[in-house]
Amino acid sequence: MDFHQPKAVIFDLDGTLIDHFGVIYRCYCHALARLGLPPVSFEKVKSSVGGSIPVTFGKLIPQEHVDEAVRIFRAHLEEIWDAEITVLPGVSPFVRRLHAEGVPTAVLTNKEGGHSRAILETVGLAPHFDFILGVLDTPWRKPEPEFSRAALERLGTAPEETCLIGDSPYDVAAADAVGMISYGVATGSHSIDELRATPARAAYPDVAALAADVFAYDLPADPGILVRNGKPAA
Repeated sequence: MDFHQPKAVIFDLDGTLIDHFGVIYRCYCHALARLGLPPVSFEKVKSSVGGSIPVTFGKLIPQEHVDEAVRIFRAHLEEIWDAEITVLPGVSPFVRRLHAEGVPTAVLTNKEGGHSRAILETVGLAPHFDFILGVLDTPWRKPEPEFSRAALERLGTAPEETCLIGDSPYDVAAADAVGMISYGVATGSHSIDELRATPARAAYPDVAALAADVFAYDLPADPGILVRNGKPAA
């Protein structure tokens, strides 16, 4: 790359660090069934997420049902949030390497903050981040610039020396809103071509490719980690 390596890194969560879509989809299906609304496909939900639960429901169902759907979703998520969580391939060695080298790192997500911290504690990654900031921790969500500024202020870094890594246009917009660098990874809700069509500086198939190109990290092969009901799967 022909630019300076970022001095700090902010990660999105779902589709970037972890795959939690199976649980997320179950919660959307549960809410729609409870409300007597038509089911939606896994692919439709996956392509709609990123802007927070109310925003996603607003894309899937009539607006008059959204508030109740969100309530049902959140109650069901409390019951099954740790049923299945996958740390995506390459994420663990990348995050650990950044932490070991003293690079300030954080998570900025439109997932609720409490669940985000619980998930990252469960999969063993929480200690490698300076903080984990999610929806309901502040009045804002991505791509509102106040949310990005809150993360930058806590990191104590300038936007031009900080990058945001995410899997959706919401992440790119959250970075762009405050002059941050952004990179896309096609491990979540959007394809690499869709990410390359955004203002992201570059897009990669996964974080391992990004780590090699942007940070010159030669990371060990890593297949990812599957955790079911709070325990690593055999």
